[in-house]
Amino acid sequence: MTNTPTMAASTVSHSARPGLSRILQAPLFGSTIALLLAIIVFTAISPRFLAPGNLSLILQQSVVIGILAVAQTLIILTAGIDLSIGAIAVLGTIVLAQAAGSVGAPVALLFTLFVCVALGSLNGGLVTGLRLPPFIVTLGTFTAIVAATRLFAGSQTFPVSDPLLTFLGTTVNLGGFITTYGVIAMLLVYIVVGYALTQTAWGRHVYAVGGNPNAALLSGVKTNRTILSVYIVAGVIAMIAAWAALGRIPNADPNAYQNANLETITAVVIGGTSLFGGRGGVLGTLIGTLIVGVLRNGLTLAGVDNLYQNVATGILVIVAVAVDQFMRRRSSR
Repeated sequence: MTNTPTMAASTVSHSARPGLSRILQAPLFGSTIALLLAIIVFTAISPRFLAPGNLSLILQQSVVIGILAVAQTLIILTAGIDLSIGAIAVLGTIVLAQAAGSVGAPVALLFTLFVCVALGSLNGGLVTGLRLPPFIVTLGTFTAIVAATRLFAGSQTFPVSDPLLTFLGTTVNLGGFITTYGVIAMLLVYIVVGYALTQTAWGRHVYAVGGNPNAALLSGVKTNRTILSVYIVAGVIAMIAAWAALGRIPNADPNAYQNANLETITAVVIGGTSLFGGRGGVLGTLIGTLIVGVLRNGLTLAGVDNLYQNVATGILVIVAVAVDQFMRRRSSR
């Protein structure tokens, strides 16, 4: 009888450990802690870091990559990867700027949407129709799109002044916090895609295809159709990113966002989405995007050269992938 309290305490302790273990192993836990630590460190380094104007700047600087990272998340969830998503968005800015002068901004937006969706469909069609590796397909289309963009633009930049095309760069006051409609658009993209992934059959199919495509196929999931739809949605998101880019900097430049593809992969991986598919989500990607934004902004305030910032970001990616590999091995035991 005297051992009963001890046994009960032991039982409670053992039952609590699995729950705590699950929390510690959750992808969002690590990325959230990393974000908080980065904020604490840079706040200690520079008193300007937590100024409302600087926090707003971090969000504004994260808009284009943050939006494109949503598209990258969808594709990585299917165990794919897209090296062309940034190039599609850059082409979108050139098409928007050129077409607006001829047919007006509203029609230019629709035409750019068509172009971006067509390129996303091309990627998805090559992956599903010819069963080619997504890495090879998007590497090829990346090279072709970059070249086509520079040929189409004649290696020139195109200033944009149409209020509709620059609308997402317009500032808005949210209870004393100054931000832009581009930031709001980015958050809306995360909300819509997050809802689709977690609350719809399509989202469940995306996770199923990425987790185990053979099992998904046997369960009745049309795997090729699901993968193709993901690349199409990525094209739509790329068009939104192109629109946001012109709001951020009203100048269509064929040489802009050269590292966008790698930066989106960085945000996705740091946010806890597995490169092997089937695990992760857009909330983690948002946190990953903010980590990269906070890191670059904080290092800039600390006077660190941009090249060293790239080194720090690269190390962060390697650590994130290593952690992902470790968690996969541990969960497979």
